[in-house]
Amino acid sequence: MEIGITTFVENTPDPGTGKLLAPHERMRNLMEEIELADQVGLDVFSIGEHHRPDFIVSSPAVVLAAAAVKTKKIKLSSAVTVLSSDDPVRVFQDFAQVDLLSEGRAEIMAGRGSFIESFPLFGQDLSDYNELFSEKLELLITLNKSEKVTWSGKHRPAIDDLGVYPRPYQTELPIWVAVGGTPASVIRAAQHGLPMALAIIGGMPERFVPFTDLYKKTYLQSGYHVEKLQLAINSHGYIADDSQKAADEFYGPYAYLMGKIGRERGWSGMSREQYDFMRGPEGSLLVGSPQQVIDKILWEHELFGNTRFLLHISVGTMPHAQVMHAIELLGTVVAPAVKKAISS
Repeated sequence: MEIGITTFVENTPDPGTGKLLAPHERMRNLMEEIELADQVGLDVFSIGEHHRPDFIVSSPAVVLAAAAVKTKKIKLSSAVTVLSSDDPVRVFQDFAQVDLLSEGRAEIMAGRGSFIESFPLFGQDLSDYNELFSEKLELLITLNKSEKVTWSGKHRPAIDDLGVYPRPYQTELPIWVAVGGTPASVIRAAQHGLPMALAIIGGMPERFVPFTDLYKKTYLQSGYHVEKLQLAINSHGYIADDSQKAADEFYGPYAYLMGKIGRERGWSGMSREQYDFMRGPEGSLLVGSPQQVIDKILWEHELFGNTRFLLHISVGTMPHAQVMHAIELLGTVVAPAVKKAISS
């Protein structure tokens, strides 16, 4: 099983001091985090796209291109590229260039996005939310398979036998579809034979088993071979030397950002009691000692049979040294133990 990291490159105030990092400081920290993830042997580093003040990356491909020349082995992915509001031609070209810079380590994780700011920003109608993604995914797949493209659709000007360049280092870019538990999205990924990444950011992980079962069933019914099936589970989490330390360090930044987003969407804030429940053996948070996180990754693997696990570090901005230590523990302690247990 591959093990890696996702981040939205959040930049939120320290809950205790109110201090906010300058954007260039946060970006510098991100580069160090990616370099460390590569050095400790993690398999994937994925960066999300957002267009709001509390996240500072609007173009994952630009940041991943910088990371490509600072790393040697780690795969570099978006998490996600908001394909519905972007142009698939530019998405393909941008990631093809990341692939050339990294000599074959680029991936695209395409999704509809959990925020909507990009739709009015780029002149898209939110009522076309689902149709936009479906059509643009079809075009992205077409671009990936053929140098010369002829294509027409409803939401983008037609392409008439035009070449799209540069081509990637790999024969084709890996394209993952990110889903949050919508059956139609699960089916779409499976019918295209694409890898699927399932984000579990709340509730009980067990309730997502029907979605992964649906993916596997539809994938096989669509004529694809089980040996090529790839499924990622993405969970919020954090690792420290002991359980209490991890819980205390992660809670403030996590509760701040989840509470802020919750208020925007009409949810209640995050209490410590709720947080501690979510950290429990059957909750969605992977926050604790290395052994606790190992146990929970293995438990999720029993549930889903996933081929990749991605830990979302962090949710609200944490001190850089703490994040670096969590990455080190994930790469040097957690990942080897998980892979050994699964292989045996």
